[in-house]
Amino acid sequence: MELYSTKKVVAIGGGHGLGRILAALKDFGKNATGIVATTDNGGSTGRIRDCQGGIAWGDTRNCINQLITDPSISSMMFEYRFKGQGELHGHNLGNLMLTALDNLSVRPLDAIDLIRDMLKVDVNIVPMSEHPSDLTALSVDGRWVTGETNVDDMEEDLRRLDLSPEVPATTEAVTAIEEADCIVLGPGSFLTSIMPPLLLPEIGKAIAGNTQAKVIFVENLSPEFGPAGRMTLKEKIEWCERACQARKVDVILGEQPHPEIADLWNCVTTDLASPNRDWRHDRVKLQKAIESQL
Repeated sequence: MELYSTKKVVAIGGGHGLGRILAALKDFGKNATGIVATTDNGGSTGRIRDCQGGIAWGDTRNCINQLITDPSISSMMFEYRFKGQGELHGHNLGNLMLTALDNLSVRPLDAIDLIRDMLKVDVNIVPMSEHPSDLTALSVDGRWVTGETNVDDMEEDLRRLDLSPEVPATTEAVTAIEEADCIVLGPGSFLTSIMPPLLLPEIGKAIAGNTQAKVIFVENLSPEFGPAGRMTLKEKIEWCERACQARKVDVILGEQPHPEIADLWNCVTTDLASPNRDWRHDRVKLQKAIESQL
């Protein structure tokens, strides 16, 4: 299809949500780019960061996993998670492989590209930054909290999000946004997957500057918990637009109509759920919904 060779699509987020979007965009090959959040501090990723430092690899590994089309010993290794007793319990081998390659490479992006080549993944996957940083949040009562897992657990509503320390965006991420015909935000955890890349000034500026691209926000299919679960869709879109220097979101894709904001944004209601797991986006339905906007 000519669309796949002439249009460039960028998806921004993290975790399972970004992986699902990239799986839906895999026919675009090298014309699709995922910009991945690197601030996770939980699970295997958090333990690796505690002892080795570096960026969070878990969301990147998840995206690569969902793009593997040819099962092999290599892909089985990359997806393997240790069980049993001792230090290795709960660690994902893919996280350890990326950490090792990062230590051997000049750049974290080189580590990702080596794994992509090994697993025959064409879609570009770019960390939001190659420098380690943590998510910080200021609650409405003036309390600062550091770390994604702690932000998700907050009982108070949030006043603002920041990155600590401030880090530069990856040059390749900024370039991909500047050249994109479509920029997709979400689905995924709003505060801990979608927002972290947007907090980088260069990424927000690049989205604001690309006036030709269509910006699409993809809603989750199941409700979130914690402070993100208490935010309305209007608040989430406003947060995104504020981070992108008031660049307007062009389309909101979701399964539920939103008459309360229909005068502010173009809300497209469409079936997106997997037939056997209604909480997960169907890859083919997502693909058709996004391509219909190009």
